[in-house]
Amino acid sequence: MFPPSPKQAFLVLNSGSSSIKFSVFEKTSDDVLTMILTGQLTGIGTDAQFSVKGAKGETLAKESWAERDTGAIAPLLQSLIAWITDRLPDTPLAAAGHRVVHGGRRFVHPVQVTPQVILDLESLIPLAPLHQPQNVSAIRVLAETFHDLPQIACFDTAFHHSQPRRARSYALPRELTDRGLHRYGFHGLSYEYIARHMPSIAPEIAEGRIVVAHLGNGSSLCALHRGESVDTTMGFSALEGVPMGTRSGSIDPGVLIYLIREMGMGADELEHLLYQRSGLLGVSGISNDMRVLLESDSPDAAEAVDLFCFRVAKEIAALAASMGGIDALVFTAGIGEHSEPVRARICERLAWLGITLDATANARAEGLISQPGSLPVLVVPTNEEYMIARHTADLVALKNVA
Repeated sequence: MFPPSPKQAFLVLNSGSSSIKFSVFEKTSDDVLTMILTGQLTGIGTDAQFSVKGAKGETLAKESWAERDTGAIAPLLQSLIAWITDRLPDTPLAAAGHRVVHGGRRFVHPVQVTPQVILDLESLIPLAPLHQPQNVSAIRVLAETFHDLPQIACFDTAFHHSQPRRARSYALPRELTDRGLHRYGFHGLSYEYIARHMPSIAPEIAEGRIVVAHLGNGSSLCALHRGESVDTTMGFSALEGVPMGTRSGSIDPGVLIYLIREMGMGADELEHLLYQRSGLLGVSGISNDMRVLLESDSPDAAEAVDLFCFRVAKEIAALAASMGGIDALVFTAGIGEHSEPVRARICERLAWLGITLDATANARAEGLISQPGSLPVLVVPTNEEYMIARHTADLVALKNVA
């Protein structure tokens, strides 16, 4: 059903609780990967909507799939693959690559999915209860429906496996650390993409000490040295680190004990508070969208923006200390790539590091945005989808060679 071909298509899936983001990359005989389709299924379980754009951003499809929406993703994924194969009759679908949030201690590289891998991924659900179930569900559906389609699982935690033990450990009793209670880190696919592309973007600093700020609705930062992760702000869960759109970021554990003892909060209520009601939304009381907050004249919105920039700058300094210095700062992801005022405010707090932004370049938000003589500051768009497609294509090629 999915024969080998000099020209192949690779499906990339990022599955959430009520949405599935997808991309299709075409690989030619010279091993070049090009994204040819990107889209999403939203409103799954209520009123599924299907939309797709082409490589140039043109709309290829925008339609309701409500009649196919049973609340389960199986019929929707079947319809998605049918749509892709109809759209690309001369480019066979060679494999599907999945973003999987948590790989635990075992999965430190992308792997081809087997029945045992699926069971292992399901065993990691307690480590990422809000993301892992959806990731695994899509994998299981494709395994049951399209038996001949190879699947590759790519992990957000894997890139951080290179970190030294001191960066991964909490000061907990050793028996708890040995059970997996340590810092895993996330957004690894984004950081891996930046690390791989720095030699072509800025070869003079690519092997140096770089802090990458992945700032979006989910935000974290990573210290790269010689292209490897040596420290990061997220830890055991995607809650640690800087405040995010709706997540609290790091918080005194004593606050959590107080909420349990004095306010009677249970685990589910606490989880909802920290993941859904906090961060920019919680502080501002208005929105989790940085653009909305920057346009607002509310003092609470201003406080939320100021807190975010303060904490990001603080973490940049901390990561520089982890590496014993810093040779460059890179902004990426939604806020990092598109918010000129946020970058400016963060860098103003870091002037003592020798950072001076070029206002014109910062407004342009492309490449180097710092002045001559400054510590280099760059804006580098990330591409997690490409990273997943690359891993998927490479593993499929290795299997075919073997």
